[in-house]
Amino acid sequence: MNSKLNDFKSKIKNKKVAVLGIGISHTPLISYLYNLGADITAFDKSDKTKLEPLLEQFKGMDIKYSLGEGYLDNLKGFDILFRTPGMRYDIPQILAAKEEGTVVTSEMEVFFELCPAQIFAVTGSDGKTTTTTLIYNMLKEQGYNCWLGGNIGIPLLSKIDEIKDTDKVVLELSSFQLHTMTKSPHVAVVTNVSPNHLDVHKSMDEYVFAKKNVFIHQSPKDKLVLNFDNDITREFADEAKGNVVYFSRKSNLEKGAILKDDMLVFKDGESVTEIVRTNEIIIPGVHNIENFLAATAAVIDYVDKDVIKKVATTFTGVEHRIELVRDIGGVKFYNDSIASSPTRTIAGLNSFKDKVILISGGYDKKIPYDALGPVIAEKVKCLVLIGQTAPKIEKALKDETERSGKGADIPVLKCSSLEDAVQAAYSFASSEDTIILSPASASFDMFKSFEERGRKFKEIVNSIKA
Repeated sequence: MNSKLNDFKSKIKNKKVAVLGIGISHTPLISYLYNLGADITAFDKSDKTKLEPLLEQFKGMDIKYSLGEGYLDNLKGFDILFRTPGMRYDIPQILAAKEEGTVVTSEMEVFFELCPAQIFAVTGSDGKTTTTTLIYNMLKEQGYNCWLGGNIGIPLLSKIDEIKDTDKVVLELSSFQLHTMTKSPHVAVVTNVSPNHLDVHKSMDEYVFAKKNVFIHQSPKDKLVLNFDNDITREFADEAKGNVVYFSRKSNLEKGAILKDDMLVFKDGESVTEIVRTNEIIIPGVHNIENFLAATAAVIDYVDKDVIKKVATTFTGVEHRIELVRDIGGVKFYNDSIASSPTRTIAGLNSFKDKVILISGGYDKKIPYDALGPVIAEKVKCLVLIGQTAPKIEKALKDETERSGKGADIPVLKCSSLEDAVQAAYSFASSEDTIILSPASASFDMFKSFEERGRKFKEIVNSIKA
């Protein structure tokens, strides 16, 4: 019997509830709360015409709406407010509602309060989705009944009635979701931390603070998995309340998941458990070796080593993450639309032995691009640029050329759309070339999400007449 859930159900009934954001993650939440008897008003900056496909599922329900320009002007007189993760918690309208006595929360915060199962949660600047999916697959292959949620999977609060205390829940959590969390998971994983989302976070310090919330509320019996090779995450151990386990691709640690002579191993003092050789891992790239090390450190107490190896040798990757789209006469197209930061694009470029044709650029998150210059100079044979960050990426390459003399011969093609960029890249390509979409930027200048951007890229590539 989940007494916390029963208490929540009784308290939510007849309460005036504001749900900010009518997106894919909040539509199940709205239906769930409505069926519990809540009096719901849904808010969204889009107008009714744009939201029509989503609102269709609420036909017949007595739900009120506040839509379009000035949609938050009506945010008054509510008992509970569910904030969408992408919206800052400290905007004037939310602060005013809080001052009025409204309880401000989120779908994920309530889920943490009510979930009876053990929670594994992954955050980081890069590698979150792959690492989360690996942990989920490993636990599931071991035989646990598992749930996948957070940024991926399904909104789990709407499934809370079905989750048992013997289940395992695996979550991917962004800094936006973590910023106001007051609970941490039983097993927390931080893949890495580098500058990201500084268009939303007020500073790098605020971004790092949000990431720390994944572990700061743990108890001594919980586990924290940290990247030893990342300067920021390594120092998180100083504030850890749980048992710290590192993973490292570069260091021979006394305890943790490490890479030793092309073998992924888990060390615990004198005990060394060999897991899998790097050449047996299907998905390419050293960053994916790090993802496997992180996942191994997270599940080693729950999953047999043979299960971890099985997943490593059968897992083909996640959509939009160095995803092979098509081979046209020897020209291979890869979709790495998930790469919304320079560090992610650097990892993608380093996955290939030969130089590639890179399509890059997008929405400007106000983060530095300096580190991208040297890697482009070394790994790229033609640079195709689109979007707001095109000048920043071009400048990063020019600065590297001035500094080292490298990259001066790389053609830079500037395009106004993704369609033009794909055509320009394909026109430049010769047989056996690789073309990769790896934007190093968010998608919001041209697309609603990196998924939409990736799907559009695949659509364009698949429409090419061979």
